[in-house]
Amino acid sequence: MEDTIAAIATALSPSGIGIVRISGSEAFSVAGRIYRSPKGEKKLEEVKSHTIHYGYILDGDEMVDEVLVMAMRGPRSYTGEDTVEIDCHGGVLAVRRVLETVLRAGARPAEPGEFTKRAFLNGRIDLSQAEAVMDIIGAKSEYALKSSLSQLKGSVHRVIDKMREALIYEIAFIESALDDPEHISIDGYGEKLQIIVEKLLADTERLLKTSGDGKMIQEGIRTVIVGKPNAGKSSLLNVLLGEERAIVTEIAGTTRDTLEETITLQGISLRMVDTAGIRSTSDRVEQIGVEKARASAAQADLILYVVDASLPLDENDQEIMELLQDKRAIVLLNKSDLQAVVTEEMIRSQLDKRVIPISAKEEQGLELLEESIKEMFFQGELAFNDQVYITNARHKRELEETRKSLQLVKGSIEMGMPEDFFSIDLMNAYESLGRIIGASVGEDLVNEIFSKFCTGK
Repeated sequence: MEDTIAAIATALSPSGIGIVRISGSEAFSVAGRIYRSPKGEKKLEEVKSHTIHYGYILDGDEMVDEVLVMAMRGPRSYTGEDTVEIDCHGGVLAVRRVLETVLRAGARPAEPGEFTKRAFLNGRIDLSQAEAVMDIIGAKSEYALKSSLSQLKGSVHRVIDKMREALIYEIAFIESALDDPEHISIDGYGEKLQIIVEKLLADTERLLKTSGDGKMIQEGIRTVIVGKPNAGKSSLLNVLLGEERAIVTEIAGTTRDTLEETITLQGISLRMVDTAGIRSTSDRVEQIGVEKARASAAQADLILYVVDASLPLDENDQEIMELLQDKRAIVLLNKSDLQAVVTEEMIRSQLDKRVIPISAKEEQGLELLEESIKEMFFQGELAFNDQVYITNARHKRELEETRKSLQLVKGSIEMGMPEDFFSIDLMNAYESLGRIIGASVGEDLVNEIFSKFCTGK
């Protein structure tokens, strides 16, 4: 934390500009040793905060690049420290030369995530907001980006902080009453505390219920395409991807293994899995593919069941429909451009699922499929300003620990246990919630979280 650090903050690829970020108590001194204004009249150490200056980066007498330098004094910066950002030309070699010059001037290379780590340690952001920074960088869909931005603005922090305030008040009351029983009465306190604990349990359950949607928002909906051989599964995947990714032939059983790709439909990320056609077969290799198809269907968030509407249903279709009974699924009556043998009514008589006629070949019915997926998973628009979604597996684990501790408090109240029993489990819940926002975390966890960040952030 006492070192002045520097790193390239933009991607190493040819671009309009590249940014080299410097942060620490010596940031202005380090940058000042290599920066020169056109007429030499401005010393960087003397400029006002949050100003931008045109000039040159020099390595001795050699000009390295023509730059703009942004000066930000702490605590009004991303890290909370004095920060200088050098905007140079975006060539890979040019940006590296600027960074090398900065390092020779006295900074050390930043570790992965060290700028954000310093922002956390300096109290600029909490741990949930720091994790949201990395989620924003890795967002794969519009909804994932909105969710991460909401978390960065403090949506998770506000909810968790409110719950912790309620807990610490009750912990302090119990401790005070036990220390001074003459002046603080705890008669009937158990009934009052039970109401508070039940509300906190309801809040915890509500957050945990969002973790399923939150996982899909962040990672995408695992969508498995199933059906008999030659039903048009691979053709559907290719159409949705907009490229010939899966092999399509007239030969039944062409797809022998699962094929995974990610696509975005109306702001929703789908992790698409194309599978082997499900049918009875004596071919050992095809049997393995069929088993993989069944296993993928069992783990799916959504199943797209592709039916060749030009051929009658058979025992293989019956088996597939059995797989779909307890799953979120959409039935796609493919080849609607041909004479239909299978109708929507025939499917609905056996399976209570959405049925959509499509033609993968003619690219018909796909807009209705997109709308149906959005409607099935996210009713209306997701209001990220009002609804908090738990998208982080670490947060979910801590909420589960919180729930367990609160349930123990509730059990202790119902059994008429002494008040100090309440205090122990209330404190455990308080600390579990604190670990979500970083109020009570060890150095090892902090290092592990920030080691996953990219260098320069």
